[in-house]
Amino acid sequence: MTKSEFIDQVADRAGLSKKDASDAVDAVLATIEDALKRGSDVTFSGFGKFSVAERGAREGRNPATGEKIKIAASKAPKFTAGAALKKALN
Repeated sequence: MTKSEFIDQVADRAGLSKKDASDAVDAVLATIEDALKRGSDVTFSGFGKFSVAERGAREGRNPATGEKIKIAASKAPKFTAGAALKKALN
């Protein structure tokens, strides 16, 4: 499902115009992004939790040459599904 298709479904379910649904979806995504940038977790009870995972520095290999390279430490977004979401899928 693309973002456009998602917005269409939100508009239909909530009885909103596509513009209002688009603004709402963009606001939710921006709010989650801002919270993760600040280092906060975002938890939706029953749905899941968005958090930031720390990746340590490590050594890798260039697949083309086999040469060793250093991979810097980084942060990555992480989503953990909640019990209700897991149950709905099974």
